[in-house]
Amino acid sequence: MSGCETQSPLAQSPQLPKSTDGEPVFPEPWAAEAFAMTVHLHQRGLFTWGEWAETLSRELHKPGRAEDGSDYFDCWVVALSDIVVSHGVADGEAILALQHGWQRAAEATPHGKPIELGNDPLR
Repeated sequence: MSGCETQSPLAQSPQLPKSTDGEPVFPEPWAAEAFAMTVHLHQRGLFTWGEWAETLSRELHKPGRAEDGSDYFDCWVVALSDIVVSHGVADGEAILALQHGWQRAAEATPHGKPIELGNDPLR
C-alpha cells in the first residue's frame, strides 16, 4: 500500500488517471491536494459517493474538454467547488475571486520564483 492509496471510493472516480499499479497519478502537486481535500470532505460526510460521481461525471462530459484528458483535474476542481458551494461550505464568488487572484499572482511572479497570493498586484 502506497502513501497516496486510500480506502475511499473516490479512488475509483470516473476516468481518474492511474499508474500501471492502479494508483492515482497526479500531473501537478495541486491536483494531489485537490484529490486529498475531496477525500477528506467525503470521509467527513459532506457528500455521498453517488453525489460526487454525478457531479464529476457532469463536468467530464461537458463539451470542449481536452481530447487528451489533460484537463481532468481542472474538471475535478470545478466539481469540488460546485459541491462545497451547493452545501454552503464556501461562497462561489469568493472562490472565483481567489481563482482570479491566483491567476494575477502567477502572471506577476518572475520566472523561477514561487507563486504566492501576495504577488497579486490587486491585493
